[in-house]
Amino acid sequence: MKGATSIQERLWELRKDKGLNLEELSKLTGISKSALGSYEKEDFKEINHGNLITLADFYGVSVDYLLCRTENREQINTSLTELHLNDEMVALLKSSRINNRLLCELATHKDFIKFLADIEIYVDGIATMQIQNLNALVDTVRHEIIERYRPGEDDPHLKVLQAAHISDDEYFSHMVLDDLNLIIRDIREAHKKDSESAPQTTVADELKENLEAVENFKGSRDEKLVVLYCKQLGINYKNLSDEEFRWLIRILKKSKKMGTPISQRKNGKEKPLLHGWGAFHVAAVLAVVIISFVFLISGDNLFLPLVRPV
Repeated sequence: MKGATSIQERLWELRKDKGLNLEELSKLTGISKSALGSYEKEDFKEINHGNLITLADFYGVSVDYLLCRTENREQINTSLTELHLNDEMVALLKSSRINNRLLCELATHKDFIKFLADIEIYVDGIATMQIQNLNALVDTVRHEIIERYRPGEDDPHLKVLQAAHISDDEYFSHMVLDDLNLIIRDIREAHKKDSESAPQTTVADELKENLEAVENFKGSRDEKLVVLYCKQLGINYKNLSDEEFRWLIRILKKSKKMGTPISQRKNGKEKPLLHGWGAFHVAAVLAVVIISFVFLISGDNLFLPLVRPV
């Protein structure tokens, strides 16, 4: 999971929370629409100091919040005494050993209070006496039936009464687990589209989709392969210069894979790039080779782009 970690993301989230487009925000703040748009772009370089203060005042947050120096939009510099946290908890939160952001989302979920209340009831033994009383009542009825009617050990009524016994450990473990599952599912759903979340499609699905998209690209087979590799590496081929595009073709032509049967012509016509499982397999091998080479050079995790394509 991932929340806003840059000033661009913070500004975008705050604007969306207000339900404003760039033009409306420009009229309200006096900052030009183009400047506001540039502040939210990934390649943004700097923001005017005066505009930074203006936006912080407009959104009712601190400049530190915009600069991602704090996660607090409203509760600023709250004393530890007010939070009732012991030394161990403060040390844990400062240690970076746990995901504080996830902990905050758990604690602020609408059902967390119920979850905590169920734990408190179990820990304090508030319901234990009531459960014991119910079990004692069941035992009394069972004993009365045995004394009066002398049923056999396999009597279904006795078995029902025996099964009616409640274990407070099992009862509360199921209750607390149900509470927690509901909260976790909600949080997971909220983060499905995060860049750091696992993709909903497999690597094979992604590659197949890219192959089908490349088939519609107007160009030679070599150019289509370059477009395919760019897609797998998360490169927008449209941003490449003609010279960069040609150099990429030259580099890829040095691969023996470029001479595979999918490049052969039949009846004077070039076979489509997506030609059965043979083409799919070859393209997959080529994509993995290139991705492996790039990430080997960069020193990053080799399998990261396969698990989560950019």
